[in-house]
Amino acid sequence: MTTRRRAVTEDERGTAAERTRERILRAALEEFGAKGYSGARTAAIAARAGVNQQLISYHFGGKQGLLTELRRRWTETGAGLPPPESSFADSFAAVLDTTLERPQWARMVLWQALGDDPGEGGGMSNAQREQLRDGIERLRRRQRDGEISDAPSPEFVMLLAYALTFAPLALPDHVEAILGVDPLSEDYRRIAHDQLMTLLRGPAPDDACR
Repeated sequence: MTTRRRAVTEDERGTAAERTRERILRAALEEFGAKGYSGARTAAIAARAGVNQQLISYHFGGKQGLLTELRRRWTETGAGLPPPESSFADSFAAVLDTTLERPQWARMVLWQALGDDPGEGGGMSNAQREQLRDGIERLRRRQRDGEISDAPSPEFVMLLAYALTFAPLALPDHVEAILGVDPLSEDYRRIAHDQLMTLLRGPAPDDACR
């Protein structure tokens, strides 16, 4: 007796296609994070995802489409950060968590910063530069309001915050050798956060009188 196979519904096909897309994106994230855009190969991404290489072109149009979609998703992670009116301490803690809990995403940012970018100009976009300028202006207002010390320039505070955030990814061995902690651990985040706030808040009033 022949058993008739049940027809696959449109919803089931759509769900299967979405699962395939997500597998490809996860594999691309690993490949781009490890090798950058130039070093990544669609064949390797397909092998990581366990799919036919042609599905990358079908779903994303190729390697560039994968990178574009991943960068769009990385930008969306900013939606979970504290709003601009949050304290600097809370904002910096959130940035550390967002970056170091997603190391492969952050490595893509580093590759872009090193010039590994398929775009015509490469490097940082005008929108990213504008975000930095807005961040510097918020720091300047925090200094005027007395929230953080105005001894260092707001530009240097921004640079230092970025350096502390990405050091565990760019210089993991140095971080571990200097601080004696896992660069991606909560211990590192606590040290980086507390030490930066100590620098920006200055000594406690009792200490200043000694």
